[in-house]
Amino acid sequence: MDNNTRQLFDQYIARQAQLNGVSTAAIAAKFAVDPTRQQRLEQAAQENDSFLSKINVFGVNQQIGQKVLIGSKGPMAGVNNSVTSRRNPGSNHSMEPFDYMCRKVNYDYGISYEQLDAWAHMPEFQPLISKAMARQMSLDRIMIGFNGVKYSDPSDRAANPLLQDCGIGWLEKIRQEAPHRVISNVTITSRDEDNKVVAKGTYGNIGAAVYDAKNSLMDEWHKRNPDNVVILAGDLLTSSNFSAINALSQTNPNTEMLAGQLIVAQERVGNMPTFIAPYFPVNGVLITPFKNLSVYYQRGGLRRTIKEEPEYNRVATYQSSNDDFVIEDYGNVAFIDGIQFAQTEPAGE
Repeated sequence: MDNNTRQLFDQYIARQAQLNGVSTAAIAAKFAVDPTRQQRLEQAAQENDSFLSKINVFGVNQQIGQKVLIGSKGPMAGVNNSVTSRRNPGSNHSMEPFDYMCRKVNYDYGISYEQLDAWAHMPEFQPLISKAMARQMSLDRIMIGFNGVKYSDPSDRAANPLLQDCGIGWLEKIRQEAPHRVISNVTITSRDEDNKVVAKGTYGNIGAAVYDAKNSLMDEWHKRNPDNVVILAGDLLTSSNFSAINALSQTNPNTEMLAGQLIVAQERVGNMPTFIAPYFPVNGVLITPFKNLSVYYQRGGLRRTIKEEPEYNRVATYQSSNDDFVIEDYGNVAFIDGIQFAQTEPAGE
């Protein structure tokens, strides 16, 4: 680390101590991030990520509790002008038994001395460090949300490169808690470059599968919800012969726009707005409003240690947050799981 970088980094440490109401020595030990500061970090992470900015990221006081949002059991409107029969308002919220449980997830991050030296000439040196950590934390949460199937202690990143063992994500919650909202192992008709049928599947195309899933799996009052969107992987959309991405074109081949960002597809699938989400499984499609997906974090549950590790030529931030991934209303969900394209039958001998 250059001497100039050293001065800037020391100022960063002093600023972190001031923001969290601890001594500079405590920064290198384990400290609790101030809840107000934690909320600002969460807001900054949302603002810098196109997917997280569309869903809910809620801070909750208790590690275990009831969902923040209340699902609807159906319409409330009615007519009763009688003078003898009283109006009888009923409870409209869904009484689903599913609660949340925030579990500890580590979001450790290392920045090399070389990287810090490269940032040292920039006036936003301190925000660059904070944003880099917040960015990776955001991407990890999205990855767990779409791929997490279990919570293992310890986790194994080598065996689970998509963080499948760091928590139970949204899709796995649907599989476990609302299997009646899932269509599994469907096949899509395969076509050649001339659009001729090669092998017939359960559905003629992705749009037909989405239309059927929405109308057969969702509660009646949610089927025409104007906020419903289709969320899938770019590979699946491309395989379905759609023009995949608005952001990319022959004149603007900026593939970096894909990295960890939510992309709006040109085509509407099932007559609904369609989005390519980062880290979404290539063999699935989720139909739901964005605001039906939530990340819960426990207020005051963010723990952090920032210390130098010269033996590795880096500054390491060890941090953990108590998180959970929540579907607010299963009645407004349809999930197609295990999509495959139909294969031709092998020719007989």
